[in-house]
Amino acid sequence: MDGDLIQLVNKLQDTFANLGGELDMPQIAVVGSQSAGKSSVLETIVGRDFLPRGQGIVTRRPLVLQLIHTPEPATEYAQFLHTDKRFTDFADIRREIEAETFRVAGQNKGVSKLPISLRIYSPKVLNLTLVDLPGLTKIPVGDQPSDIERQIRNLILDFITKPNCVILAVSPANVDLANSDSLKLARSVDPQGKRTIGVLTKLDLMDAGTHALDILTGRVYPLRLGFIGVVNRSQQDINTERSMEDARANETRFFKEHLVYRNVAHKQGTAYLAKSLNQVLINHIREKLPDMKARLNTLMGQTQQELNAFGDATLFGDQHQKGALILRLMTQFARDFVSSIEGTNLDISTKELSGGARVYYIFNDVFGQALNSLDATGNLTTQDIRTAIRNSHGPRPSMFVPELAFDLLVKPQIKLLEMPSLRCVELVYEELVKICHNCTSKELVRFPKLHTELIETVSELLRERLGPTSDYTQSLIDIQAAYINTNHPNFMRGEGVAGVAGFGEKKKAKKVEKVVRNPINTDVTSDDVDEQGDLITPSGPTPPPNPIRGKPRNGDLAKHSDPETTSTTGRRPREKPRRASSVAESEGASGPKDTFLGYFFGGQPPQSGTMTPPPGGSKMMGATTAALLGPRHERFIGRDTMSESGAPPSTFETRRNLESQNAAFDMKSLGRHIEAVPAEGDFSSSQRDEWETSLIRSLIQSYFGIVRQTIQDIVPKAIMHLLVNHTCQQVQNRLVSTLYNPDKFDSLLHEDENLVSERARVKALLDAYKEAFKTLSEVSLNGA
Repeated sequence: MDGDLIQLVNKLQDTFANLGGELDMPQIAVVGSQSAGKSSVLETIVGRDFLPRGQGIVTRRPLVLQLIHTPEPATEYAQFLHTDKRFTDFADIRREIEAETFRVAGQNKGVSKLPISLRIYSPKVLNLTLVDLPGLTKIPVGDQPSDIERQIRNLILDFITKPNCVILAVSPANVDLANSDSLKLARSVDPQGKRTIGVLTKLDLMDAGTHALDILTGRVYPLRLGFIGVVNRSQQDINTERSMEDARANETRFFKEHLVYRNVAHKQGTAYLAKSLNQVLINHIREKLPDMKARLNTLMGQTQQELNAFGDATLFGDQHQKGALILRLMTQFARDFVSSIEGTNLDISTKELSGGARVYYIFNDVFGQALNSLDATGNLTTQDIRTAIRNSHGPRPSMFVPELAFDLLVKPQIKLLEMPSLRCVELVYEELVKICHNCTSKELVRFPKLHTELIETVSELLRERLGPTSDYTQSLIDIQAAYINTNHPNFMRGEGVAGVAGFGEKKKAKKVEKVVRNPINTDVTSDDVDEQGDLITPSGPTPPPNPIRGKPRNGDLAKHSDPETTSTTGRRPREKPRRASSVAESEGASGPKDTFLGYFFGGQPPQSGTMTPPPGGSKMMGATTAALLGPRHERFIGRDTMSESGAPPSTFETRRNLESQNAAFDMKSLGRHIEAVPAEGDFSSSQRDEWETSLIRSLIQSYFGIVRQTIQDIVPKAIMHLLVNHTCQQVQNRLVSTLYNPDKFDSLLHEDENLVSERARVKALLDAYKEAFKTLSEVSLNGA
């Protein structure tokens, strides 16, 4: 019965090694430093030379050695698990081990965790299972890897850390036990020494006068399973091919005749070691048998669940069952797709944004930041705005900022919102396609053809909705550019325009140092200029501009009415803020503030409703007209002026009339005004041009902000309605109408070949677990 237990464990070990199952089987692992005599111990137990020998690392793969006792007279033979060949010549066994080691571990002295399983049938052995592990080393030699010590240590720990593994720690007796690598490693995983057996080799090589009796009796390093001493063949014996029987007889004679060891000779030697290991393994199996049954029970449940995930191939025989399976998988796919978008999927990721959260990220972060980064007037230069204003005038002068210029400039800016909006549609479409590809399950993986068709059908539905969604998004931009609604409640109104209108007032506030020169009359000196830089006329403060023509209150009539004057004289327009009289100050305090209309109409309209100009206004109009018409008409203009005002013109007005005449007839200045766009750096701008440019720029920014806010709100809504929600509502119907066809059932339910083989492997593993559990349950613990 004891042999049956070990053979049962061996059978389970072979079965799980072939199927890839993981079960902690009771076994004995041989651990020791390089050249400590591990291989010699194993060969002495077997009674045959079959292990590779040489310099450096010889054992580079774990060797699972299963010794099976056979009744006499039986022929000794061996079998490897990787081949069905039966070996009777043990020299061939050595060569096969070397070849298999080279095949997996390579030629370069590296190690591999993949074990070699060898089963030896012989009447000279006891039922036993041993695992020969590579010897511990410290320094790489030859072509060994630089981390060979770490590799070997990790390989050994993979075996001895398992609770069901008994550790056979081999140490040479001629080396201090405190330096034993095998005992040190065993103690790291078995600190109490409950599952460690100590083996002392090379007792015959100890120095004269020394012995290891204290170690063998457990007084130096106590172990629960104790220490056993052995005497192996020397290298000379191996070279001379000394037989195992002779070596064992020599070992027995050594212990019996030794003065120190003869009292414990019955507990020493290879024969006693083999019996002890056999009994230890049997007892260990008995002890771990309940744990093995519990572990097998757990593995059966896990394997059954894994097999259920692959599905049952017996359901494919009935046509109705095939249709029901396809409908169930399609419904589950559509449900997973919708739940991923809505965020109700149970398998939602907690590491990164996925599903509908990424759609929100596109709307809020990607699309929102793209719109906010657009500058309403970033691509409009001052020359562009002035050119648009002048082109919108045509051949006529303008009293106001033309609205046509605003429309021409703001519509291309609205078109800047087109590309981010269409890109937002594409990003959401791509994200929905990703969600579609991520909707899968273990059961659906069984049918790659069905999975592919499901993804392609949903992708086709998304492609159909991409066009209408992009077209509608394009139409939203076209709608905004088709009609410029300046009556929008959020559009720039009184307060904003008033802020822009104050542009000229800020310039007038600066103190300007001027040297007044007149090409006609140079009698004007600095005494004729006030502290603000204005000319002081004999008749008092210069009157305000004509309210009908809408000139600025600065009184710079020549600059606005006769642009040729500025270009002829070659001087920049001079700012001439007037020094208001006490009467004007009192009227300005009680009058309306400077606003958008006030800029053009020069102040508060007359109370009487007539168009009577302020004092001095007709004089200035007459002087300007004379400058435009020439000297022939000056006397008529002057006569009209005299008749209207009843007073002769002032000296200052006379000077300005003469200047205007000279500028009007200087034909060299005409070429500069024919160019459509002035040259860079040669743009002679007036205060009115600067004010109009700032006004148009502010109006564009205000209206662009309104349109941007509208697009930022309406585009995500359009995408959700036309693309996302429509797809979620139609995905189930589209899948059924496209794929539910009895003629396609067989092709759609064609299973993956790799999955079929994996299911067969899992089923065989489950059957092995069940068989092992049944066998262990039938074992009588009392009989064992």
